[in-house]
Amino acid sequence: MLLWRRPPWNEPDAPLVYSVLHEDEDLLAVAKPCGLPTLPGGGFLERTLLALVRKNHPEASPLHRLGRGTSGIVLFARTARARSDISAAWRRKEVSKTYRGLATGCPAEDNFIIEAPIGPVPHPKIGTVNAACPDGKFALSMVRVLERRCGASLLEIGIETGRPHQIRIHLSFAGYPLVGDRLYAAGGTINDLEALPGDTGYLLHAERLCFIHPATRLPFEIQCPPPSELALDYRKSIP
Repeated sequence: MLLWRRPPWNEPDAPLVYSVLHEDEDLLAVAKPCGLPTLPGGGFLERTLLALVRKNHPEASPLHRLGRGTSGIVLFARTARARSDISAAWRRKEVSKTYRGLATGCPAEDNFIIEAPIGPVPHPKIGTVNAACPDGKFALSMVRVLERRCGASLLEIGIETGRPHQIRIHLSFAGYPLVGDRLYAAGGTINDLEALPGDTGYLLHAERLCFIHPATRLPFEIQCPPPSELALDYRKSIP
């Protein structure tokens, strides 16, 4: 008989907390902190949002995911009906997703659209990563400038498609990489070959999610207040 004892799995540190934004018989919406992966992968197994949520809600099934460095709303289905209905609405592009991010530079226009296709490009450490790619899949982001700061801009971003790392790639493609993002450079290409998609340090927050509720069939909205770094600076309006 052959026995193999696997050595202990040493996972990277991650914030093991979340807060509930909404809960009903069909849905659970929680606020994910920056630094906590949504799902297992990249060296993480138990220190994930999914593992934490399922301690109290074993039936919960994630309907989407956020990057490890992105904070904000993650929606879970608690019933098969909710999972089927919301997943179908996502495919039909009937779910509205709004983010807030801090980008380098100051766009000249208050509103603009980014449509760069996104696809895999070579990466020396993990084979490929998603980036701006002429042969990639269609992606659409709608950007609104909320506030111009010294050398940076607070942006609201709505995405009609959900490509991996879409906002990070699109803002970089437009010449306004997220503050603190080591991976993507202006043009939407890879900046630092040592950086990985799961690295944190950038400022991006999933602020609002709108869809038709699977039980009531009425419009439903979930909001998650942004962290202080992404809050509007109301001091500018004080005389």
